[in-house]
Amino acid sequence: MCFSATASFSASVVLTVIGIASIQKTNHKSQLLFASIPFFFGVQQFAEGILWITIDKPSYIVLQTFSTYIYLFFAHVLWPLWVPIAFLLFEKTNTRKNTQKVLVFIGVITSSYLAYCLLRYNVKASIDGHHINYILEYSNLVNYFLIFFYALATIAPPFFSHIKQIWILGITVFVSYAITKYFYDQYILSVWCFFSSIISVLIYYFVIKMSRKHQINSIS
Repeated sequence: MCFSATASFSASVVLTVIGIASIQKTNHKSQLLFASIPFFFGVQQFAEGILWITIDKPSYIVLQTFSTYIYLFFAHVLWPLWVPIAFLLFEKTNTRKNTQKVLVFIGVITSSYLAYCLLRYNVKASIDGHHINYILEYSNLVNYFLIFFYALATIAPPFFSHIKQIWILGITVFVSYAITKYFYDQYILSVWCFFSSIISVLIYYFVIKMSRKHQINSIS
């Protein structure tokens, strides 16, 4: 997490447990991608925990580099693709499916370009106070253009879902991003993870809600 190795590893354990619990609560394959988000949050936090304990040790440069790229893979490549696909799987009507497909397309473009940047440009990480600062030498196109598309892919899907009240999840992600952007702009990649626990609890809640509804519909 954004504060220390202990915080990252602790968050990793909590998120992994929530993720496993969420997956166990699913009763339909369409829920699996959504339910597994907290689990992968946990993996991402574990990678940052490794980065915390290796970042100032030159002898662990390979492990440091590997954990940096793993963390950024989740942040830049996985989430803008995974989130809209997870919500697309929920939908049954053509109108909502088509809307989510547009967001998936945006996610594919965003994820692909950021994957290219991750491989093409230099990436470094350093400790700055109680935060990890990810230094990305991406082009300005990423900084000023893809931010909008990244937000669409990762924040917008809940607002177009048929699932009642799941827009609360979208609001939570948006507010957490806004707070992080305003107070910790330089460390946004690391600090935004602070809110992953709240997001994961909401995901667990909605998985239970969807599973109960699916059971009722099956009985009916």
